[in-house]
Amino acid sequence: MYYIDIFKNIIYKNSQYWSVLKVQLETLTNQLDQSYSLMFNPRLSDLFFWHFHPEYELVFIDGPCGTRHVGDHVSKYHGSDMVLMGSNIPHLNFDYGVKSEYSKIVVHLKTAFVDQHIKSIPELVSIYKLFERSSRGIAFRGQIKSVVGPQLFQLRELDRFEQYQRLLYILHILSQSTEYEFLHDAPYAYHHRSKEQARMQLIYAFVDRNYDRKIDLQEVADLTCMTKESFCRYFKKTTTYTFTEFLNRYRVSHSKRDILAGKSISDACYGSGFESLSYYNRIFKNITGENPRDFRKRHVVMSTM
Repeated sequence: MYYIDIFKNIIYKNSQYWSVLKVQLETLTNQLDQSYSLMFNPRLSDLFFWHFHPEYELVFIDGPCGTRHVGDHVSKYHGSDMVLMGSNIPHLNFDYGVKSEYSKIVVHLKTAFVDQHIKSIPELVSIYKLFERSSRGIAFRGQIKSVVGPQLFQLRELDRFEQYQRLLYILHILSQSTEYEFLHDAPYAYHHRSKEQARMQLIYAFVDRNYDRKIDLQEVADLTCMTKESFCRYFKKTTTYTFTEFLNRYRVSHSKRDILAGKSISDACYGSGFESLSYYNRIFKNITGENPRDFRKRHVVMSTM
């Protein structure tokens, strides 16, 4: 789609815009006279596009092996991936770092379409329940991907009314499937009011640019024009985490990607901003429930199955 090229041009020409686009995707469907939007084969593999948006998102990527990073969840997918994400769950573009050929479709559905239209129709109750479950992030597996994936790409050849009918049918198929796993144990909580989002964008962009070095709390407080004490209270109230807890989670997520990319645990530790291997191991286990070595072993085994 043309706006992907616009994003790229802005990013390469102006690093200030890049820092914002990395952490939030604008509401694309608000600019269109329809309840959903479709992107066929957007190419963002060279961009680290960590973002969130109000729309529900269904993404299918076919061909490559890559990294699935949705909210706090990080794992590898192999050959293809299909994920349904709830509103405002931060996620990384599924083609990040992919070098091989692939096909990809991204479907965005307006929250009003789901929460008002679908919810109000009794015949669509199973689809609405599917979207309720999507607050935990849903990764589909097995034969359902080979059934639904081609149908998603066929949407490109249909007119708007036919697309609407087929999309509801696809969502119905997904709502009946048992071939899926949740990416989070509980609904992912991310509920910022619009006036808070600009401030959180600045903080997230700053962390994304600087997570691999020591960050002084005063730097972040100055960024938001707050005292350190006020910033700490604000951040805890807004995210439910202290800034240190959030930063550690962000660093652990980056270290997971490094481990999945084949780096040593030591390189993943120091490359993600931790200054002590023992501290890194302790924080990693506190956040994920396993140590980095077990995480690597588990995913090496999964990749050979």
